[in-house]
Amino acid sequence: MNWSAMFFVNSILFGVGLAMDAFSVSIANGLNEPRMRKEKMIKVAGVFAAFQGLMPIAGWVIVTAGVQYFKVLEKAIPWIAFILLALIGGKMIVEGIKNDMDEVVEVGKMALFVQGIATSIDALSVGLTTMGYRFEQAFVNALIISIVTFIICVFGLKVGKKFGMIFASKATVLGGMILIFIGLEVFVKGVIL
Repeated sequence: MNWSAMFFVNSILFGVGLAMDAFSVSIANGLNEPRMRKEKMIKVAGVFAAFQGLMPIAGWVIVTAGVQYFKVLEKAIPWIAFILLALIGGKMIVEGIKNDMDEVVEVGKMALFVQGIATSIDALSVGLTTMGYRFEQAFVNALIISIVTFIICVFGLKVGKKFGMIFASKATVLGGMILIFIGLEVFVKGVIL
């Protein structure tokens, strides 16, 4: 693969496509924590961006090291994403139902870490499409995906915060439902389709 305008366009498109789950989860996080400060928004978006950038590199390494191992892992991806997102979404729904309207449930570090993994695990498959890249191209591709994800997630957090202020106590329940829906979507696309 040569460095070309098409390489950069494809990398940006990969970034947009892969960031959609992280975008939805960012909206859920903003709904869940409508008073989230800018510093935390940057950290949250940074976690999603880091995972979205690391997973394609990991996929590229796995594919270049041995495609047969990746095929086994690829079948587990929808299951892992669904289980992780369903657990976090279910927890958010329970917390949203239990808590008073004025009480805000903050997105914790562990929940954010699990969300990062769950929303980016499908990015491992990008390794299949970048198999012909040299390492530096795979790295630049992952960097572009990461930057695009960061921008999209900051926007998602802002949208979620805005609506979280409007919907108050129902926002956490809605955020949990969004996470479960994303998990189901990943599962259906990966297993059934």
